[in-house]
Amino acid sequence: MTAVIRVGVVGGAGRMGREVCRAVADADDLSLGAVVDPAAEVEGAEAAIAGELGADVAVSSRPEVLVDAGVDVAVDFTIADAARRTLPWLAEHGIHAVVGTTGLVDEDLAALRRAFTGDRANAVVAPNFAIGAVLLMRFSELAAPFMDGAEIVELHHDQKGDAPSGTALRTAARIAAAREQAGAPALFDATTDVVLEGTRGGSAPGGVRVHSVRLAGLVAHQEVIFGALGQSLTMRHDSYDRRSFMPGVLLAVRRVADLPGLTVGLDALLGV
Repeated sequence: MTAVIRVGVVGGAGRMGREVCRAVADADDLSLGAVVDPAAEVEGAEAAIAGELGADVAVSSRPEVLVDAGVDVAVDFTIADAARRTLPWLAEHGIHAVVGTTGLVDEDLAALRRAFTGDRANAVVAPNFAIGAVLLMRFSELAAPFMDGAEIVELHHDQKGDAPSGTALRTAARIAAAREQAGAPALFDATTDVVLEGTRGGSAPGGVRVHSVRLAGLVAHQEVIFGALGQSLTMRHDSYDRRSFMPGVLLAVRRVADLPGLTVGLDALLGV
């Protein structure tokens, strides 16, 4: 009989964190053991959060509750500043990490590689846990060497604090790397007269332009638009509900113990 994986959720009172808690609680091979969230500091919040989850779960504002609850894997959906403190702590205490927090940069990933060495704990960091978004990045990588230009439009809800999204940055980096490996010429932008600053978006690695939209009613969406002589290719992924991320999160929770060190992206887990 397969052992049940004990899971903790950091940021468990947030919108994504609550979805993760529900998904873990509904899975037969997983057990929700603890929730960490600053909201628990408010008087009466611990009992309220536990009651809402409908589970026998320890709730605290401090990460020590993860150790006390015997957590094997912690899922982190917080903000970058908080994750920079929490993730090394998890590695130090031998708790595997699955990270969906956005805003982490290359320096953060380098620090995580040093922290999660595979000796005591591993980590999976993914800019997007939606399977369709992972496939969109892979398809973009395949198309990049064969087209003359590429731009990205990412669209998210109006409460998202960072721009561009981690998915957009990761997609741009993979497009640039694929073009460089294939010996494709550098992307060229002929725009010389910008009447409204920012109209052409930001320039990501390899000169890929990225445009960010923030509007109420959106969840998480991305278009990658390729252009070539006499043609264009547009690929788009839409997450209409946060439940779209849960299959990827649970896949990472189940696999992280078998992936030594730091794994970036779900590609390795999907075999694409």
